[in-house]
Amino acid sequence: MTKTYTARLIAPLAALPVASACTDYLDVNDNPNGPQSVSANLYLPPMLHWMVTSPQFDGRFVGHYAQEWYSTAITTSPASTWGKMGYDPGSDNGAQQWRDVYWSLGQNLIDMNTKAEAEERWDLLGVGMILKAWGWQVLTDLHGEIIIREAIDQTRTKFDYDPQDYAYQEVQRLLDSAIVLLKRTDGAVDAAYLGIGDKIYNGDRARWLKLAAGMLALSLNHLSNKASYDPDRVIRLVDSSFTGNSDDPLLAYPCTSTDFADCNFWGRTRNNVTAYRQTQFIVGLMNGTQFGGAVDPRMSRMLTLDSANTTYRGLDVNQSGFGGLTITQQPRNFFGYTSTNGLGLPSRYIFADRSRLPVMTYAELQFVKAEAALRSGNAALARTAYLNGISSHIDFVNARNLEAGQTPPQITAAEKAAFLADTNIVPATVTRSHIMSQKYIALWGWGHNELWMDMRRYQYTNLDPVSGGQVFRGFIAPTTLYADNVGKVVQRIRPRYNSEYVWNRAALDAIGGLDTDFHTDTLWITKP
Repeated sequence: MTKTYTARLIAPLAALPVASACTDYLDVNDNPNGPQSVSANLYLPPMLHWMVTSPQFDGRFVGHYAQEWYSTAITTSPASTWGKMGYDPGSDNGAQQWRDVYWSLGQNLIDMNTKAEAEERWDLLGVGMILKAWGWQVLTDLHGEIIIREAIDQTRTKFDYDPQDYAYQEVQRLLDSAIVLLKRTDGAVDAAYLGIGDKIYNGDRARWLKLAAGMLALSLNHLSNKASYDPDRVIRLVDSSFTGNSDDPLLAYPCTSTDFADCNFWGRTRNNVTAYRQTQFIVGLMNGTQFGGAVDPRMSRMLTLDSANTTYRGLDVNQSGFGGLTITQQPRNFFGYTSTNGLGLPSRYIFADRSRLPVMTYAELQFVKAEAALRSGNAALARTAYLNGISSHIDFVNARNLEAGQTPPQITAAEKAAFLADTNIVPATVTRSHIMSQKYIALWGWGHNELWMDMRRYQYTNLDPVSGGQVFRGFIAPTTLYADNVGKVVQRIRPRYNSEYVWNRAALDAIGGLDTDFHTDTLWITKP
């Protein structure tokens, strides 16, 4: 069962009538245990937590769309719904980021930014702009039309949706503003003050500036199907962003709370992915099937063997549960154990209770640069960035397998060199198929939002203009899709059920949100 908690920092206090002669201890305004106002930097920790963690909540479902994994559950969601590119009617499944953007951040983020601006704390305000941009970015990429102009307006009971092109304009405006603010050194800019609440970069304004540039590069690269796409600007922004894995924004999970809320969402203690298994798609990308026989050294550090401990197998998304696999053929869970075992035992890769998870990575941005360079006609630059992406992700895998008592051995320098020298992996001229398939591997398990956006940008099965093969090598949509799809692949997640379909139906109706196949409507961002 998923264990959630509310990270809201400020809660309204009920006003109780008291006699005029009440004693001091009844004066809530002076109660240090119930403050009505806090320092601006203290708003930050729970919001940073959700920026990294809520994509993992929704990744349970998005990961089925992108075939990162498949649930072995037979009669319950997600295997029977999300695994068939559908959804759960009357449920908030797939809407954690919706909840956290509008509520966990919501008014808290507005209050933090208002205080930061009033106090001329430009570094904190810059981080606040990044958080706001992140929220609109992930929501519009998941859901399409979202509420922006009327959001967090407590005078309203109905909230109209804004089109996706406006959402993208707003994301880019906010990130441009963040970059300007994070370059300022005047006013009350103070690394020590920011660092009190900054659990990712410890107040390092320069690294937040790099993150803003990287987020903007990612956003602009999503415009690849538009005439306005500017690959050269994307490349410049990537070059202004991370310079290596040391810049990766990683959130630590101490896993000391008795309710386990501060444990890694994917860890065995949280029990959120115990029934999930790797798919044939991800295994095929790494076992040599899709890359000319070149076996990826990361496979034995990221994926798991079958229960007999002999072969890497993945689940068939057209089957229920383990399909036709015998007990010994069934893949182990992501912690490295059979069945539901692994509680309290050493784990693997990003699936340990204390594994750190990123917002984005240097490797991810190098693949973005490689795609942009290839689209701009600079094949040499594309190959260099592509090499950097694979190399740095190998280092990322090694780092994650060191930090929380995981069991896989390190990928050696010799293994890494041999893999990068294999022309099946790194030919003289790389193609989109090379870049996007290797980017998929680098994002597998944590970068669900970007993975799914990439797949929709390439309509899941588009062909590479050079090789003629699929851009995402080996990807096959389920042959039997969810009934409401009417034979169409999924393009979006419906807005959060309990806030929108219960309370905001008129606004939903205006964008077609009441149609049973609304989740198959193509997003503006993926259209020409």
